[in-house]
Amino acid sequence: MKATQPPPQVLRSVGAVVAGAITGIVLSIGTDFLLHAAGWMPAPGQPASSSLLLAATVYRTFYGVLGAYITARLAPYRPFRHVTVLGSLGFLATLFGAIATWNKGPAFGPHWYPFTLIVLALPTAWLGGWLRVRQIEPRSDC
Repeated sequence: MKATQPPPQVLRSVGAVVAGAITGIVLSIGTDFLLHAAGWMPAPGQPASSSLLLAATVYRTFYGVLGAYITARLAPYRPFRHVTVLGSLGFLATLFGAIATWNKGPAFGPHWYPFTLIVLALPTAWLGGWLRVRQIEPRSDC
């Protein structure tokens, strides 16, 4: 029996979403690591102040926009559909992370932090997609 391969568009779509997700994850974890190594953030497992968690929210949001932009850039068609998939995966990951760590102690931070990441997952992805679509749309002011 001959195995069928998925069409190239499907592989490109999956690759676009994976590339955006990996971008956001690697940059976030890398920044966390650098901030821990520099002594600006407490060691993993130790509580962080709200101001540090706010800073983490800002850079994670920026990286999320960048990852979504990359997803939209690599998407073979319908970039907003691709970034919505990416944002939905981010939403689910942060939701499950929040559920798993809720009331598990101060090492996981105050409740506003995971809640904020959950709320920002889809808008962050849409912003990255919008930036890419805006870039490729023909301009009418020329």
